[in-house]
Amino acid sequence: MLTTRLFIIRHAVAEDLADAGSDHARRLTKKGRKAFAKLVRQLEESGVEIDLVAASPLVRTRETAELLADTLSNHPRVEIVDALAPGADWQSLVEWTVQQGAAQVAWVGHNPCVGRLVAVTIGDGSAAIRMQKGAVAAIRLDDGLGQPGELEWLAVPGLVD
Repeated sequence: MLTTRLFIIRHAVAEDLADAGSDHARRLTKKGRKAFAKLVRQLEESGVEIDLVAASPLVRTRETAELLADTLSNHPRVEIVDALAPGADWQSLVEWTVQQGAAQVAWVGHNPCVGRLVAVTIGDGSAAIRMQKGAVAAIRLDDGLGQPGELEWLAVPGLVD
């Protein structure tokens, strides 16, 4: 099956490094969880469907991915993918995603990598795409992943109440 839509997501608001003790261990805040879950509900109400969620192995992205899957009514499977860790590897992500055979896939990662992933996926690796915490970018892939896609929209928590 051809991946026809990709959602690139920056993790929701997480605790400060000083609170966590380690960057890898930073967890989502209650406020971050609440705002992201509200955004996901709004997106689902507008017709967004996701078949598979991939997340970086860091705690804050895993928690964001799990919150996404738990909030969506179809509860898509969540997979941990090392290529989404800081310094994300686009080609490895493309290869992994194609192997999964899912039509609508979400990648949950980190700044500034998520902005770069959006830019590369739409065919302009030099574009500057700013992704706030908890932001979701939707990219339509008429010719499949690996070919330039179209940025349909970029939504952030709190944009619409």
